[in-house]
Amino acid sequence: MGTFHYEISLGPKDGSRFETVSALVDTGSTYTVVPASVLEGLGVTPEWTSFFELADGRQQEYGLAEILLRLDGQERTTICIFGSPDSEPLLGAYALEGFGLAEDPVNQRLVPARLFLA
Repeated sequence: MGTFHYEISLGPKDGSRFETVSALVDTGSTYTVVPASVLEGLGVTPEWTSFFELADGRQQEYGLAEILLRLDGQERTTICIFGSPDSEPLLGAYALEGFGLAEDPVNQRLVPARLFLA
Protein backbone atom coordinates (compact mmCIF):
# COMPACT_ATOMS: atom_id res chain seq x y z
CA MET A 1 0.00 0.00 0.00
CA GLY A 2 1.23 3.47 -0.82
CA THR A 3 1.11 6.56 1.29
CA PHE A 4 0.07 10.02 0.23
CA HIS A 5 -0.34 13.56 1.54
CA TYR A 6 -3.61 15.41 1.93
CA GLU A 7 -4.21 19.10 2.60
CA ILE A 8 -5.93 19.75 5.93
CA SER A 9 -6.77 22.93 7.83
CA LEU A 10 -6.71 23.05 11.60
CA GLY A 11 -7.46 25.56 14.29
CA PRO A 12 -8.65 26.08 17.84
CA LYS A 13 -12.10 24.77 18.78
CA ASP A 14 -13.57 28.28 18.57
CA GLY A 15 -12.77 28.40 14.82
CA SER A 16 -11.14 31.81 15.14
CA ARG A 17 -8.32 30.97 12.73
CA PHE A 18 -6.97 28.12 10.67
CA GLU A 19 -3.65 26.99 9.26
CA THR A 20 -3.37 24.66 6.28
CA VAL A 21 -0.75 21.91 6.25
CA SER A 22 0.02 18.94 4.03
CA ALA A 23 -0.42 15.84 6.19
CA LEU A 24 0.61 12.27 5.52
CA VAL A 25 -2.49 10.05 5.61
CA ASP A 26 -1.47 7.47 8.23
CA THR A 27 -4.11 5.03 9.46
CA GLY A 28 -1.38 3.41 11.58
CA SER A 29 -1.47 6.52 13.76
CA THR A 30 -4.44 6.65 16.11
CA TYR A 31 -4.60 10.44 16.26
CA THR A 32 -3.60 13.35 14.04
CA VAL A 33 -0.12 14.70 14.77
CA VAL A 34 1.00 18.29 14.16
CA PRO A 35 4.23 19.97 15.32
CA ALA A 36 3.62 21.68 18.65
CA SER A 37 4.86 25.00 17.24
CA VAL A 38 2.01 25.05 14.67
CA LEU A 39 -0.63 24.32 17.32
CA GLU A 40 0.83 26.85 19.76
CA GLY A 41 0.92 29.44 16.96
CA LEU A 42 -2.85 28.94 16.66
CA GLY A 43 -3.28 29.48 20.40
CA VAL A 44 -3.92 25.79 21.12
CA THR A 45 -2.42 24.43 24.33
CA PRO A 46 -2.22 20.82 25.54
CA GLU A 47 -5.29 19.74 27.53
CA TRP A 48 -3.88 16.39 28.76
CA THR A 49 -1.00 13.97 28.16
CA SER A 50 -0.83 10.29 27.21
CA PHE A 51 1.87 7.73 26.50
CA PHE A 52 2.18 6.36 22.97
CA GLU A 53 4.08 3.45 21.54
CA LEU A 54 6.40 4.52 18.73
CA ALA A 55 7.25 2.45 15.65
CA ASP A 56 10.51 1.30 17.29
CA GLY A 57 8.66 0.06 20.40
CA ARG A 58 9.64 2.93 22.70
CA GLN A 59 7.00 4.65 24.84
CA GLN A 60 6.82 8.46 24.84
CA GLU A 61 4.50 10.95 26.50
CA TYR A 62 2.84 13.65 24.37
CA GLY A 63 0.46 16.52 24.95
CA LEU A 64 -2.96 16.35 23.31
CA ALA A 65 -5.85 18.71 22.68
CA GLU A 66 -9.13 18.82 20.83
CA ILE A 67 -8.88 20.97 17.73
CA LEU A 68 -11.15 21.92 14.86
CA LEU A 69 -10.19 20.09 11.65
CA ARG A 70 -11.39 21.05 8.19
CA LEU A 71 -11.38 18.55 5.33
CA ASP A 72 -12.94 19.30 1.97
CA GLY A 73 -15.15 22.05 3.40
CA GLN A 74 -16.43 20.03 6.36
CA GLU A 75 -15.41 20.67 9.97
CA ARG A 76 -15.21 18.33 12.96
CA THR A 77 -13.49 18.45 16.29
CA THR A 78 -10.80 15.82 16.69
CA ILE A 79 -7.95 14.86 18.99
CA CYS A 80 -4.49 16.07 18.00
CA ILE A 81 -1.05 15.19 19.35
CA PHE A 82 1.50 17.96 19.93
CA GLY A 83 4.35 16.55 17.84
CA SER A 84 8.04 17.30 18.05
CA PRO A 85 9.43 20.22 16.05
CA ASP A 86 10.65 17.92 13.28
CA SER A 87 7.55 15.72 13.14
CA GLU A 88 5.67 15.46 9.87
CA PRO A 89 1.96 16.28 10.14
CA LEU A 90 -0.06 13.04 10.12
CA LEU A 91 -3.78 12.59 9.52
CA GLY A 92 -4.70 9.69 11.79
CA ALA A 93 -7.43 7.06 11.88
CA TYR A 94 -9.56 8.76 14.56
CA ALA A 95 -10.03 11.89 12.43
CA LEU A 96 -10.74 9.90 9.28
CA GLU A 97 -13.39 7.86 11.07
CA GLY A 98 -14.95 11.05 12.44
CA PHE A 99 -15.36 12.34 8.90
CA GLY A 100 -16.58 8.96 7.62
CA LEU A 101 -13.61 8.70 5.26
CA ALA A 102 -11.20 5.98 4.23
CA GLU A 103 -7.95 6.10 2.33
CA ASP A 104 -7.62 5.11 -1.29
CA PRO A 105 -3.81 4.87 -1.54
CA VAL A 106 -3.82 3.67 -5.16
CA ASN A 107 -5.56 6.84 -6.36
CA GLN A 108 -4.10 8.95 -3.50
CA ARG A 109 -7.42 10.31 -2.25
CA LEU A 110 -9.90 10.07 0.58
CA VAL A 111 -13.19 8.35 -0.17
CA PRO A 112 -16.43 7.79 1.76
CA ALA A 113 -15.99 4.90 4.16
CA ARG A 114 -18.38 2.01 4.55
CA LEU A 115 -19.99 2.73 7.93
CA PHE A 116 -21.44 0.11 10.23
CA LEU A 117 -23.97 0.15 13.04
CA ALA A 118 -24.04 -2.97 15.20
